[in-house]
Amino acid sequence: MKKQIISNIRLGDMTVVFEQSEDTGKVGFYVMPAAWEERSRVTEKYYRVNNMIQLKIVGDIYPGSYGNGQTMHNSGSTDLMIYQSQNVEEVDGHTEIHTFFKDDRGYNVENIITYYPGEESFEMKNCFTNESGEDVTLEMFSSFEMGNLSPFLPGDGVGSLLVHRILSKWSHEGRLVTERIEDLQLEPSWSTWSVAVERFGQRGSMPVMKYFPFAAVEDETSHVTWGVQLAHEASWQLEIYRQDDGLHLSGGLADREFGDWMKTVKPGERFETPTAILSVCEGGIDDICHRLVSAGNKYVNAGPESEQDLPVIFNEYCTTWGNPSHENICHILENIKDKGFDYFVIDCGWFKEDGVPWDISMGDYNISKTLFPEGLEKTVEAIRQKGMKPGIWFEIDNVGRAAKAYELTDHLLKRDGYPLTTHNRRFWDMNDPWVKEYLHEKVIKMLQQYGFEYMKMDYNDTIGLGCDGAETLGEGLRRNQEASVNFVRQVKEEVPGIILENCASGGHRLEPLMMGLCSMASFSDAHETEEIPIIAANLHRVILPRQSQIWAVIRKSDSLKRIGYSIANTFLGRMCLSGDVTDLSAEQWDVIDRGMAFYREIAPIIRDGKSYRRGPKILSDRHPEGYQAMVRMKKDGEAMIVIHCFDGELPGEIRVELPEGCAVHIQSVYSYDVPEMYVEGNTLVYKPTENRNAAAVHLI
Repeated sequence: MKKQIISNIRLGDMTVVFEQSEDTGKVGFYVMPAAWEERSRVTEKYYRVNNMIQLKIVGDIYPGSYGNGQTMHNSGSTDLMIYQSQNVEEVDGHTEIHTFFKDDRGYNVENIITYYPGEESFEMKNCFTNESGEDVTLEMFSSFEMGNLSPFLPGDGVGSLLVHRILSKWSHEGRLVTERIEDLQLEPSWSTWSVAVERFGQRGSMPVMKYFPFAAVEDETSHVTWGVQLAHEASWQLEIYRQDDGLHLSGGLADREFGDWMKTVKPGERFETPTAILSVCEGGIDDICHRLVSAGNKYVNAGPESEQDLPVIFNEYCTTWGNPSHENICHILENIKDKGFDYFVIDCGWFKEDGVPWDISMGDYNISKTLFPEGLEKTVEAIRQKGMKPGIWFEIDNVGRAAKAYELTDHLLKRDGYPLTTHNRRFWDMNDPWVKEYLHEKVIKMLQQYGFEYMKMDYNDTIGLGCDGAETLGEGLRRNQEASVNFVRQVKEEVPGIILENCASGGHRLEPLMMGLCSMASFSDAHETEEIPIIAANLHRVILPRQSQIWAVIRKSDSLKRIGYSIANTFLGRMCLSGDVTDLSAEQWDVIDRGMAFYREIAPIIRDGKSYRRGPKILSDRHPEGYQAMVRMKKDGEAMIVIHCFDGELPGEIRVELPEGCAVHIQSVYSYDVPEMYVEGNTLVYKPTENRNAAAVHLI
């Protein structure tokens, strides 16, 4: 199986390699750390080049080698995509690699890699153009295909390859699961003929459901890791594929088999996949995750100026529980004035009718005359008078069963001709011109009329497999979610400088596309639980901490220790407070005030640092035992460490290894009491005295 190298192209500290099989003509793609090029051992592997364009056209041959039904990878359509040419361009300050393929039937695919200077990852997508004279229907079309994992291992690399995935469910976001290739039965067979596949993903309009759209493969022997995130708001899939010594990672849109997706491309039309973000590095799971999520910095850096200092948010939801009013908001404002809050968010319920709960009445969005008898003008003015930016909540896409809009079935999504209905919700058809105008009037014009500077966009149910209106349910879903994203873009265009919060029952939309449009996101709906710091630390692997809004819900019954624990949670991301702020004692406020001052001190580290997780594996999120230490360090060595002690046997001391180059001088500490902490060599030593307690330190 002879191969020739088409090109080796340097992208920052990575080298992307395009190789061609001399036997089949197929062109494959892999990537390695640039410093490791001389360590490649691909000549010691037996592997077939897999075409970097993976697609399946209706009517073409399905995969063989027992692949049919498991995967559409390496279909007959893929075999017919022949490499044509490649060019590298500098476009508006970034690098683009365009690689062209052609099927003689008149189908062309352009693979586009985009690299932004200074970044530690790159983007990849594929574009299909139909230049034949007839319609053609796709039933699988991947965003990327990355092979040769690992090029630094001879043979099949037995015992050396790990697969990392990140699980998620409501209020349990971001749990890391690591498995060996052998445990997934992804070893090659004795004949290297049969196919082994692990296909996984999510179906529906909550892209973070069961899994994050993420995967990483680690060469444990060489200590090199490859990773990918998908930027997509609808159903998606990732595949780990193997037939011989070469392991492959690919993915993008959920295909016909996994997500009921088919797309007809008419003559002259072009169809583009979602974007994949890829990287490789010398290091482990936390290193590759940092490189991937750092790609989002360019978007938040270009966001509202006020966001660059990571201001503090107050949200009244856990104060009023969906029953905000002018009266209770003014009472809250009087109690939190001069405390240093920058944003005040009016959450759900401002629209609800008398006797109707907020969570089944969204969609009409008429301001409640009972709760706000003089409208919202005076409430917004009161927020501004206390020095805060006003924010408002919407659940844009969905309609509650008690809303009048629930009966507007001509404008709602359908499945099998019936309104697509879950227990409490239906869904707007976001491609319907009437809906677009309705939402423009209800959402955008309201933001403009009252001068809201912040919008929390919630999303509290999933469409599921898909909806009518396109070739398949899956394509109907994709089109609807594309229109939903475009509405968010319209909001940003028509309300310049708006601060957007991405929420979907907490963390169900924490994927790169939506995160790139928003300033921050609700990290979870785990508002008052002991596992908050575990979830918050998990999310460092999938979103930027500067975008991860973590709530500290303070109750008048809370002990000072409990308040310190809750406040310390927010040091793992963006600080947001809620709760019984109208009934707190001076001693309780002192713990909060000191925490807010510490947060402002470490905000540049949250914004610009890199995270290092220390401590034992936590078995149960709901019943945690042991401790967790999160180190976050800037490039200049300035760092902060947040330590949470859970239940179980309390150690006499906790020793936290500091990263290389970390500062060692203690500038300040935070806890409800005075924690005993000191640095000994390259180790921070903390002597805990109580379970369910937290402490933090700032090192310079």
